[in-house]
Formats: sequence, structure tokens, C-alpha cells
Amino acid sequence: MSVQETRPTVLVLTALPLEYAAVRAYLPERVERVHPTGTRVETGRLPDSSWHLAISELGVGAERAAALTTQLIDWLHPEAVLFVGVAGSLKDGIEIGDVVVGTQIYEIHGGKQTDEGFKVRPKALPSSHALEQAARSAARDLADVRVHFAPIATGDVVLADSESGIARHIERHYNDAGAIEMEGSGAANAAHLSGRLDALVVRGVSDRANARKAEADAGGSQQRAAAHAASVTVAVLRRHLPRGGRSADSEEDPQGRRGADHIDFRGGVFHRTVVGKRTGTR
Repeated sequence: MSVQETRPTVLVLTALPLEYAAVRAYLPERVERVHPTGTRVETGRLPDSSWHLAISELGVGAERAAALTTQLIDWLHPEAVLFVGVAGSLKDGIEIGDVVVGTQIYEIHGGKQTDEGFKVRPKALPSSHALEQAARSAARDLADVRVHFAPIATGDVVLADSESGIARHIERHYNDAGAIEMEGSGAANAAHLSGRLDALVVRGVSDRANARKAEADAGGSQQRAAAHAASVTVAVLRRHLPRGGRSADSEEDPQGRRGADHIDFRGGVFHRTVVGKRTGTR
């Protein structure tokens, strides 16, 4: 087994080409790999971090995201999964160009239709505490992007009418949601069912989920939102350490700097005892 194969990996997933391009821009060197079923990823080291990224453009929809995320998890064995892209805002204070980090993910279509009406059966998955904390830390130093922490709603719908029945449904039953998108719950479910796997949904706001969506998209809001979501994602991963690099009594340092009596072996594999010698005095 080679060192390359055992380096800690994060799976970064997108639905749209412009979302993929925004993430891909942060990987200066990439290698394309193809799963036996044909699903493709590009892998490369994220500069100034401990991570290798595996990025993939999955297409639209939660069911598709769930199936393909499961496939990629089984193949690549990542430590974390992030779904990154654009979304519609559900709150007046969350503006176009802002980024929403999902504190939990709602599946908005769950329920039962009865003769008394539709009875909602809410389903929600919490995001990774470690990744959310890394995002909160990173957000404090991002001067050019406003970051919000709120639940994100996932639905198999493009919401372009704030007065529609589905909009009223969300307001009635999921009124703390900050944004709506189409894939997050699929990826989050796949990560949850795989076992101990950190997961986070990061969405840049490209429209207000109302009748002016097409106008916003035509003005380049999707590219801007995707770029902001990608920049927040990279900032999060530069804060977040692989499991082997975390300890209760040491500070995280994504640049790999340690105190005088520490050696950073992250990314290496050793099959014998490592012996070190301290030189000099304090």
C-alpha cells in the first residue's frame, strides 16, 4: 500500500458544472479516476492543508446524490463528505452572494396524505459538529464573504415562487431553514448510513427563491454564489484536521506548524517504530 493511497481524503460533491469548476480551481494538480460504473472523480492535494480532495459532479437531485455518494464512499473511503454549490435564500437577511453552512438538513417532502390533509413527518440530519466548528472558526477570518449557520431544506423542486404552496409548506413546517436546494439530504443520508463519517452542506445563495430567480441567474449570481461556497469550503478544510491529527491537548494548525518538540508526520505511513532525538535547549 502506497503513501498516496492512504493520505486522508475529503469527498467534495457538486451538482452543476459551474459548482464543480469553482471547487476545481483550488486543485492546481489533478488526476482523474474512473469508478467501474463510470462515475468520475478528480483527485489532488489541497494546498496549505492536510487533505487530498476527490471532487465529483453528480448531477441534480437527492436520490441521485444519495446513490452516487454511497458508491464513492465505498470506493474512496473518505474521512468527510461535503456537498457544495448554490441555493435559494429563504430569509430576508440572507442575501445573494452570502453562504449558508447547514447546521442540519431537512427533507421537506416527508409525510402522509390523509383525508384530514397532509401530515408532515419531519426528517432532519445534523451536520458534523467538528466540521461546523471548523466552519465557524474559518468564517471569522473571511472578510469578503458573509457566512450564516442555519438549517438547509432539501426538496425535489426548484423554488421560483415565494407565494407557492411549497413555499408556504416550508414556512409552516421548516421556518428556521435559511436556504433551499436539491441534493444535500441525499449526500447527508449516505454519509450517515456509512458510519463514522463527517458531513457538511455548504451553499452559496444565488437567488431569493422567488419570481426573480431567472433574472438573478442571468446576472451571474450562480457563478458568484458557487465561487463563495467553494472559498468557504476550502477555508473550512484548512481549519479541519484528519482524525489522526486531532488530540485533546494540542492546537489545530492547518499549516503543519508545531511546537519545538513536535514532528508532523501527517500523510505518511510507517511500518516500524519511529525514534526521534531532541536537540538544543529551550
